[in-house]
Amino acid sequence: MNSITSIDKEYVAGTYGRFPVELVSGQGSILTGSDGKQYIDMGSGIGVTAFGTADPQWLAAVTAQAGKLQHVSNLYYTEPCALLAKALCEKTGMKKVFFSNSGAEANECAIKVARKYSAEKKGEGCYTIVTLKNSFHGRTLTTLSATGQDHYHELFQPLTPGFIHVDADDVEGLKVAVASHSVAGIMVECVQGEGGVIPVSQAFMSACAQIAQEQDIPLIVDEVQTGNGRTGKLYGYMHYGICPDIVSTAKGLGGGLPIGATMLSEKVQNVLCPGDHGSTYGGNPVASAGALTVIQRLDEAFLAQVNEKSQYIFSAFENAEGVEAVTGKGLMIGIKTLKPAKDIVMECMEKGVLCLTAKDKVRLLPALNIPMDVLEKAVTIIKEACK
Repeated sequence: MNSITSIDKEYVAGTYGRFPVELVSGQGSILTGSDGKQYIDMGSGIGVTAFGTADPQWLAAVTAQAGKLQHVSNLYYTEPCALLAKALCEKTGMKKVFFSNSGAEANECAIKVARKYSAEKKGEGCYTIVTLKNSFHGRTLTTLSATGQDHYHELFQPLTPGFIHVDADDVEGLKVAVASHSVAGIMVECVQGEGGVIPVSQAFMSACAQIAQEQDIPLIVDEVQTGNGRTGKLYGYMHYGICPDIVSTAKGLGGGLPIGATMLSEKVQNVLCPGDHGSTYGGNPVASAGALTVIQRLDEAFLAQVNEKSQYIFSAFENAEGVEAVTGKGLMIGIKTLKPAKDIVMECMEKGVLCLTAKDKVRLLPALNIPMDVLEKAVTIIKEACK
């Protein structure tokens, strides 16, 4: 056991089942361990390093900003925060952005906006948020309550009240839930990432949008993992032809630094007033400068390359030996295997490829710009491990 591993085990809270690898450096989609071994990164920090490790454009922006102004507070204006908000709104049609530090915080803001909007429109008793079973929205007490997976709830009772969960793709169940509660929001993921990389159907997403519009219920789309080019569109909801009222995102937006964003449509853009919400680090200049380099590069030509890589991965694993099914969108992919997913991940690690799991699937979240030859090498190793 090396010194860093032993120090970590002694002093860091034991909330993670870490793999026996200490990473010390990287470039692009190649990471290097403390023993000098190199790995192809097919997880990108769980979808965070969207342009790989030490991306030159991202690195230049955050380094330059850190040398000028690393933090003030939201009592003052800063250029990176304003420009990032402008870019997000121009690319999505949203009107305002609230910045925070994580996906859970972005979802907390989304829930607060929906509840305040509905309370002002329909009365204080209108606060219930409908989410999906098998969903995942974060680990704060409230976003844990929004999460539709019982095993996350077991040790943390009582949960925040005001959440009900319906089955994904059950339109009738959604209608019953809305009819029998005073609903302040409908909150969905386009692809249930932690739930097993399972896309939600077009019919269900369309029904969510229609019900929300007809009954003046804010529609929240959680794009923490699906956003920022991950699914082959700028945001996952764009696959469905719908217009959400609130969009939360994080992970890949920052390219490696903590940032969350809650985007507000015209309908809810003025719900939050001074004093209603806040974040000490939200809109941090360094994180915002890095995020701006990510958003600026996610144009149609780049997203076309993401989809080409996605098609390659799907084609490689569909009908491959030891593979039962392939799910997901873009470069957010789940592989259901005959062998236990964890065994495959460990075998791949030994052979120099870092993968993830989601439920009983091997999960792939490579950098969006992973070179094709590197991707092909990784896919070959993963396919061999699946046999």
